[in-house]
Amino acid sequence: MDILASLTPIFKPRSVAVIGASTAPGKLGHDILANLKNGGFPGALYPINPKADEILGLKVYKAIADTPAAPDLAVVVIPARIVAATLSQCAEKGVKGAIVITGGFAEAGPDGQRLQDELAQVIRKTGLRVIGPNCQGVNMPHELMCASWPLITTRGRIAFASQSGTVGAAFLDMAAAEHLGVSGFVSLGNRVDVDEAEVLMYFNQDPHTKVIALYLEGVKRASYFLDALREAEKPVVILKAGRTIQGSRAAESHTKSMAGTDAIYDALFRKYRVHRADTLEELFDFAKALAYLPKPKGRKLMISTSSGGAAILAIDEAEKHGLAVPEPNPILKERLREMLPAHCAVGNPVDLTGDAISAPDLYKQVMDKTRGEYDTQVVIFGDPIPGASRQVTPGASELVVFLGGAEVEREERQKFYEAGIPVFPTPERGIAALAQFFRFDPRPAPAPGRPPVAVPEGLQLLPPPEAAAMITKAGIPAAAAPLALEPEQAVELARGFGYPVAMKIASPQLAHKTDMGGVFLGLENDEEVRQAYQEIIDATRLYEHWVTVHGVSVSPMAKPGGLEVILGTVTDPQYGPTLMFGLGGVNTEIYKDVAFCILPAEDAELEDLMTRIKGYPLLTGYRGQPPRDTKALLTAMKALATFAGKHPELDQIELNPLLLYEKGLFAVDVRIFSRG
Repeated sequence: MDILASLTPIFKPRSVAVIGASTAPGKLGHDILANLKNGGFPGALYPINPKADEILGLKVYKAIADTPAAPDLAVVVIPARIVAATLSQCAEKGVKGAIVITGGFAEAGPDGQRLQDELAQVIRKTGLRVIGPNCQGVNMPHELMCASWPLITTRGRIAFASQSGTVGAAFLDMAAAEHLGVSGFVSLGNRVDVDEAEVLMYFNQDPHTKVIALYLEGVKRASYFLDALREAEKPVVILKAGRTIQGSRAAESHTKSMAGTDAIYDALFRKYRVHRADTLEELFDFAKALAYLPKPKGRKLMISTSSGGAAILAIDEAEKHGLAVPEPNPILKERLREMLPAHCAVGNPVDLTGDAISAPDLYKQVMDKTRGEYDTQVVIFGDPIPGASRQVTPGASELVVFLGGAEVEREERQKFYEAGIPVFPTPERGIAALAQFFRFDPRPAPAPGRPPVAVPEGLQLLPPPEAAAMITKAGIPAAAAPLALEPEQAVELARGFGYPVAMKIASPQLAHKTDMGGVFLGLENDEEVRQAYQEIIDATRLYEHWVTVHGVSVSPMAKPGGLEVILGTVTDPQYGPTLMFGLGGVNTEIYKDVAFCILPAEDAELEDLMTRIKGYPLLTGYRGQPPRDTKALLTAMKALATFAGKHPELDQIELNPLLLYEKGLFAVDVRIFSRG
């Protein structure tokens, strides 16, 4: 069977029968017939009702057998108990497809399952193609065929299929509000026959569809679904519900489908480049961006705004998604400064302030001036700005965000929509949607040559010997870190500690040394120390334009067997020091398994801080590992909190790694930042 051809009678019917057409407005049998008629369906309409003669000016037939010709499609809105027999009659008449709106089948329990099994037998016997049961129907605006509700006639670029009628209606409401419409809407219901895989295949071939969006609770036929994803040439956006255990149980009871393991869906969606959405808003935003925005040439954004706060939100979201917001080059910045009022902040973002309300053309001037240097213009209208819609160009690489504009915003939004320009209600939603164009691209590597991690601007890194001495004096055992200025001095220090030893680069510009080859551990003899010293100095020459080298620190190696944790403080200029605790070592920034506690804190708060990290079981003894000395850890937390409170001039303190043993602890590396 040609699957796509078999679906044509449903999605492009030449004639439609509504079985269960009603004379009473408000009933589905009436409203669906009205939507077909009022939506401009060009073919014959056959209302079926044994008790009426005319509905909406259309001649009514007692049964499907009485229609003058076999309709391509039957829309069924009758009690569940007679649906199977009615579909048999449709097949005998020559009907090729059916949409069963009626509920009360598998979703309703054992009796409903029996009725659905009868329905499936009719389908297998006759070859009739069926959408549903228990669905909200089908709307194909490009074919003027709305066998669903609400009536939406706007012809759009997004095809949407949903296993939930209500979620489908919500998506349609959002599309209608923005005058986007859809290229097609399919409510799949219980999927006794037609399922998500076939719908995906159909819309992949549909010339009116640019993006396919799906709401799924489970997949009926996994192999067909994978085939459909593999063959999809258009962007596919999916909101997969049932991610949690309880949610998957609800999904199964709702659609009687296997919800599947969420991690498996994550893997297959990545494999087949599916844009996974986590919320209904993301489903709509992602589909809208992919359908209506041009693909940017690159990741560089220029932000023009009347709201500094909204621009900050956009920058945060851009960094989260690997998009760049670089400063304009000096020449371009000077041209912008000459062009704009003196009080406007010139950089990236360009903050036009409240002047944009009376002079909205400032947006266009900034965009025109910066287009050559940036890939996408992010235009944030953060106030009631009359004429905002005249500042952007349909089809250009411009992302429009409008918020906080009240009645003016509503009026301007309509003008944007009429011009076919999508608008996003918040910077975060707009940037996240734009980022979908790069979702499956590798993130660009950092520019070579500059130190991987430098000391934050405005802070000074205390020399290692001083930092270690301060922490030791505070009551926390820490590795001494005297500096060697030449290889033989390093050998002398190593002999004094006794082998093995560790050696690290000492520079006020480098907070972390491992990335640049500035750390050597477990050195066992004089020759290894000399060689390590030379290799550390050689490595720093790659960064000699950015760093000053004060020497190489030499420290005794800690005894093995310790669990690497991180303990530190961050001092806020307003709220004072905050204690940080988590899993430590070189993977701290990767896993980010840390928690924070405002100081001063009671013992109970510090004990709670330990339990709030995901790795807490490692402290208590996990799978045969020994429990760690949490009493010593609590003592160290209190000591560090007291030390930070006595030294408000210190901005950050970091003990990483802090080795936590069965008995006791030891700070291997100490970093202390003071304000400059």
